[in-house]
Amino acid sequence: MTGRCALDKGHKRYQTLRLVWACYGVSAVFVGAAGSSAMAAETALAGKAQVVTVHASLAHLPAGGGLIRPQSEPQAQSVVNAEYIARQAPSATAFDLVAQLPGATVSGSDPFGFSPQSNISVRGMNGDAIGYVLEGMPLNDIAYYTGYPSQFADNENYETISLQQGAPDLNSPVLNAAGGLMTLRFKTPADKAGGVFDTSYGSYNTNRQFLRLESGEIGHTGLRGFVSYSHGATDNWRGPGRDERQHVDFKLLKTWGQQSSVALLGSWNQAINSYYPQVTKDAWQVDGIHGGNNLAAHYNADNAVGGTDYWRLARQPERTLYMAAPVNLALGNGLELKVTPYAQGAYGNAPGGMQLPSTGLFNGTDAVQLAPALANSPDGSIPVRADYTQRSYRSGFTTALDWKHGSNDLTIGYWYDYGDDAQKQTFVMLDASGAAGSIWGGNPLRTAGGQALWGANNHTIAQTNALFIGDRLSLLHDRLLLSAGFKEVMFSRTGTNAMPGSRYNIGTNTAVPLPRLGARFQITPHHQVFFNATTNFRTPAETALYDVYDPTSGALEQKGTGNLKNEYSIAEELGYRYADDLLVGSLTLFNYNFTNRQVSTLVMLNGAPVQSTINAGGQTTRGVDVEVGLRPWHHISPYFSGEYLHSTIDNDLSSGSDVLPTRGKRSVRSPTLQAAAGLTYDDGHFFGVMTVKYTGHQYATFMNDERMPSHVTGNLALGYRMKDVSVLHAPQLRMNFINITNQHYLSGIADPTLAAHDTVGRRGSVVSGQSPDYYIGGGFAALFTASTGF
Repeated sequence: MTGRCALDKGHKRYQTLRLVWACYGVSAVFVGAAGSSAMAAETALAGKAQVVTVHASLAHLPAGGGLIRPQSEPQAQSVVNAEYIARQAPSATAFDLVAQLPGATVSGSDPFGFSPQSNISVRGMNGDAIGYVLEGMPLNDIAYYTGYPSQFADNENYETISLQQGAPDLNSPVLNAAGGLMTLRFKTPADKAGGVFDTSYGSYNTNRQFLRLESGEIGHTGLRGFVSYSHGATDNWRGPGRDERQHVDFKLLKTWGQQSSVALLGSWNQAINSYYPQVTKDAWQVDGIHGGNNLAAHYNADNAVGGTDYWRLARQPERTLYMAAPVNLALGNGLELKVTPYAQGAYGNAPGGMQLPSTGLFNGTDAVQLAPALANSPDGSIPVRADYTQRSYRSGFTTALDWKHGSNDLTIGYWYDYGDDAQKQTFVMLDASGAAGSIWGGNPLRTAGGQALWGANNHTIAQTNALFIGDRLSLLHDRLLLSAGFKEVMFSRTGTNAMPGSRYNIGTNTAVPLPRLGARFQITPHHQVFFNATTNFRTPAETALYDVYDPTSGALEQKGTGNLKNEYSIAEELGYRYADDLLVGSLTLFNYNFTNRQVSTLVMLNGAPVQSTINAGGQTTRGVDVEVGLRPWHHISPYFSGEYLHSTIDNDLSSGSDVLPTRGKRSVRSPTLQAAAGLTYDDGHFFGVMTVKYTGHQYATFMNDERMPSHVTGNLALGYRMKDVSVLHAPQLRMNFINITNQHYLSGIADPTLAAHDTVGRRGSVVSGQSPDYYIGGGFAALFTASTGF
């Protein structure tokens, strides 16, 4: 018996999928691309076998090599998928993986992504103005709001990474996301047992191993999960030292019905990293990647800084654990309940070398003496390692009840977050070889009375309560979507500062209303427009609460206060999107208005690098983002993105008793032009990806008297994917070349300053200049990876 059927032959472009079905078993032979919702099928039945030929529309193939996909939400959003991620270096961080997207500017210190000294800005807004969320769980540092991508998941476990350049979702558990939201999603555990293994070796004595084990369905419980472990290490590419990272990811999933699921997932990370000193522009022009811009390989107590530049004194250890248990319950009658409880813990040390006088020391404002043996130091100074440790715990949950009724979708929810953060600075004696005991802290230098000598000693409890409600109305057969929402965020910090002479108890409370609205209209099946208006806020970094004293003089270095103003922003986006079987693209106009703009900077606190913020007053930011990608055409997928940005400071800024004439100046960390291009080839066996990124110059001072030069970098990946061999599934060999032209460049601004040079203020006095510091970008590197499924 034979038969024929035709489902949809309206698609002009299609590829072929042939399935061979047998009565007592199923086998499949794939030709071209698999998977489509619009197919033309030709069916032949003969005896006990059935042959089906399926034509798959290109509309379901990834565009731009996996760097772009069609969107339908009324807000700008870009997504990289697992196919693009799988072609990148396995050590690449989430920041590296979104570096080609419009508006994203990534600053790194090493080529492979091991170093925590990295940053990202989006539309000129720094990384601490971006929310980072893993399947409903916040990942931002509770004290500084920053994200540390080297602590996030291994990239083999990412299904997608999305970047919402304009605003977070209404239910996102973040406080600081005026710069957008980065959402990370794990791969779904496989239905069958198996796994993935890869091993890498490359430049700078880099090696990395990764293993993921898939349980498949456990018995007949519907449970399935994976657990992975990775280990990697690399030499400091421009100085002494070595970075080492160990990491575990896991996810256990249970699904039932059509929409109900419960999962347990998390990440554990331990790393010990060398330090890449930031440099001034003058130092960069003199030494570049060499000489005085690096730490010393050997301890020398007789050099100009008394041995405090020894690289071992700046090693940075950290441990983190993130866990979450997202639950989705379909309750019937259009009701769905979503709850995500989470818990986190972190400990790290950001040390640095310094010299303390053997006499005349202070604990806060209290004069103290060291033990007599130390006070009689021959040269009157003691080289020490200054340990700045942070120990934090965090827990909370998000919950939302969603009701779909006809064309209406109503959501109400609540977010609670509790954070416990302790930060301390102690000092550790060095022995004759420059060793100072465990880099994890401990055994601090003590006074003659037996007390530890402190540079900082504070403890902060932070609590967030947020209520939100939103509604989405779909009209005209889903061509028109209208959305509106409101979020009330109540945030409090209570802290103690144990430094003598300082205010012991301090706190701050704030409540901020955050309305929003949006609309999307599908003009035709290929053309779409959208608009949104959102509001956001953030509080200053936790360190702004506390007095800071110089232990060598007792002088007040920073006056803490709980009365600093919150940043508040209003943002609008107007966008156009196009998507068909061949092309996917978007163009977005955006506008931001800020009051009390919080700009992140880096300060040296008694020899240790500590994050802080500057109140930059008002700011206006406008620009346009564009991205376009082609679906595979003769196995080739090009991609392009770009941004024009015009961001200005709205008012003069105070400096001491004077005011700097900054009104109308360009904002820091805001390159006027950015552009990225990618070209992907993949025929199922051979594949390659080339990406190029141009980042225009950006100002490093609010007076615009110093700027970071523009730069261009390029990466290349080449590989071959084999057929299955015995139990090995699709073995693969890959070479990744990073910074292929070996550019030596400044990759980002670590600590913007008010002015680089002495400046006459509005009131006639001279405001002293201070040179900003910059990250040095990673040099050329190559990494070979062999991988296989099983």
